[in-house]
Amino acid sequence: MLLLKLSAQDLLTLHARRHMVPHLAARWRHFRSADASVSERSAWAESLISLANDLVAADRGNVEMIVECAATTKDVRRPPLIDVVLVGRHPQENRPSVQLVELKRWSTVTRIERATADLVDVPGMGRKKHPALQLREHYLAFTSDQGPFRGLEIECGGFAYLHNATQASVRPLIDVDAPTGAYARVYTGDQREELLDDLRKSFDAQGGASESEAMLQSMGLRNTPLLDAMIRSRGADTVFTLRGRQKGAAAQILETAAVVLPDLWQPALIPDEKRVVFLVTGGAGTGKSAIGLQVKKKLEAQGRTVKYASGSRAFNGALKEHVGYGDGKFKKTFTYFSSFVKTPDPPLDVLICDEAHRLRERSTNRRDARKSGTRPQVDELLDASRLTVFFMDERQSVRPKEVGTVDLIRDAADRYGARLVSYDLREQFRCGGSDAYIRWVRALLGLADGAPELWRPDGLMHVEVADTPEELEQIIGTEAGAGASARMVAGYCWPWTKPQGKKKRLEADVRIGDWHRPWNADSETFCADGAPPSRIWAVNEGGLGQIGCVYTAQGLEWDWCGVIMGEDMVRRGDEWVFRRGKKRKEAPKSKIWRVAQPGSFDPEVAASTVDPAEFELLVRQAYHVLMTRGSRATVLYSTDEETRAYLKDRVGPVEIHGLRPTMQNRQASDRRRHEPRPNRRGGKGSKAKGPSPDVLF
Repeated sequence: MLLLKLSAQDLLTLHARRHMVPHLAARWRHFRSADASVSERSAWAESLISLANDLVAADRGNVEMIVECAATTKDVRRPPLIDVVLVGRHPQENRPSVQLVELKRWSTVTRIERATADLVDVPGMGRKKHPALQLREHYLAFTSDQGPFRGLEIECGGFAYLHNATQASVRPLIDVDAPTGAYARVYTGDQREELLDDLRKSFDAQGGASESEAMLQSMGLRNTPLLDAMIRSRGADTVFTLRGRQKGAAAQILETAAVVLPDLWQPALIPDEKRVVFLVTGGAGTGKSAIGLQVKKKLEAQGRTVKYASGSRAFNGALKEHVGYGDGKFKKTFTYFSSFVKTPDPPLDVLICDEAHRLRERSTNRRDARKSGTRPQVDELLDASRLTVFFMDERQSVRPKEVGTVDLIRDAADRYGARLVSYDLREQFRCGGSDAYIRWVRALLGLADGAPELWRPDGLMHVEVADTPEELEQIIGTEAGAGASARMVAGYCWPWTKPQGKKKRLEADVRIGDWHRPWNADSETFCADGAPPSRIWAVNEGGLGQIGCVYTAQGLEWDWCGVIMGEDMVRRGDEWVFRRGKKRKEAPKSKIWRVAQPGSFDPEVAASTVDPAEFELLVRQAYHVLMTRGSRATVLYSTDEETRAYLKDRVGPVEIHGLRPTMQNRQASDRRRHEPRPNRRGGKGSKAKGPSPDVLF
């Protein structure tokens, strides 16, 4: 865990706005399930600011400060926290530099033990351990064989900073018999110049944005993007680094498969008909797909027959295009919920059902209605395999005909006499791992109780509001040009025209003043100007110029996501108002429709299919999906002026420097493009070309 990650100068900016302490307190409450004490809050306000000011005074204001950080990635209820980890680049060694810091507001100490300075007495606080001993524990936690810095070439040290003390007033801490080591330095207020000089020797002035990002990844607080991780690991043992409860869920599925499925080498004379259903629930970014894909690879390596089913054409299309390009065998292992109207014979060993909240009541075949299902779709999936794994987030249901719920799976398992094993994921890694951002979005959209608070930057996720669609597009285009993955998405608030003519020209349906852009192509093949079909719009390089919607974005993510809120959801006073739109023909004989009355044009939530209450919920949840697609930054824009003003009020002012994680602000070594798709002739055993995985350390 960590409470905050910002450069020193940006931490001071946050504090100047009076947001720093409230943000730290909110994060503390989230992780500790208790309020931070008055003493803790005052320590943040005093000690963190003192250290940040010193970094700025040393011309090291770009050095990253990771506040209240735990080294462990294991499930520890209350892991020990270090006050600050300073991260940058060493000026001489040209490699990452880290300093572990304990901040103390002590002004005087006296020795207790005669022969050692391990224990000291602090007036008003009693006996305390020498801060160097605390630092030693943290140093070992970070650098041991189980720590996040294991095997990495870094400069790592540590120091205690007693900014209220003098050398004379804390003499026992620095006497000859005090603890020693790379982590045992002690600075006092009257040694400030010495501290500034040592900070200059430890860190380059350029800062450490790239190094801090790499550190977060090594600590398990950042995930490699889903598709990038798969491309890098074709044929490797590990696709993702599973963490925390993710590991537990994957291990339990694999262990159950070993018990339930028949021995491939010694099959039983009478097959065991025992069935097991796994139900893994968790919000966006909790790693459901990562677990499913890891389990799939492990089981396939054992010789099991496995298929990976989804209700999302965009998700399946992205996997096949970006990961399985040119590999027919790989592609065939990914399919849809509706593909099991006819039960496989023999049944699969394992069927993994991702995004199970998108299950339908019946399987439909758009091309041939005679091939549509006649039974509940969930029954078809249970019949298809001995072990069925469902991954679900009920809060991501965005269509009225989506019936996937926990109760549906539970009832189906009961009907089949199957043992149901439930597993709930809590830690989320989407949106930069910023649980604060996820909670803020839910409150903003009215999907959680309570009014949304002002957004407080945490260094994990960035959010800002654009004044115009041109500004939003310029930001997204600039980041994409610098190497970030980026897309623009919007609420379904404009009619959607199919490609026109033999050349399949896209109509610019999304119209905001003089700014006109097309939706992503409603096509199975490429269209004019290289516009990709909808199923691969999210990952094909030609998709940047079109606007996506919830149906083509769900399940995927980009570094930067521009979200256009239309007038299906507008702010009026202290509440959200929801609207349905009306359309008109552009000309009497035209096949092109335009907006006559602003609002929703989503045919899935038409008035004839959903009542007003369900319509409101589905619109809220659609924007929740769109606003949680960015892994580094979200840029918001509303076509409604009053709504735009409300968003700006809740987001607050944006500092372009530092607090805005642009690719240009990062070092050249970290401005690298996302993984290219594999070579067409790659096939089995091929490896995608691209940068080395894992961290920059």
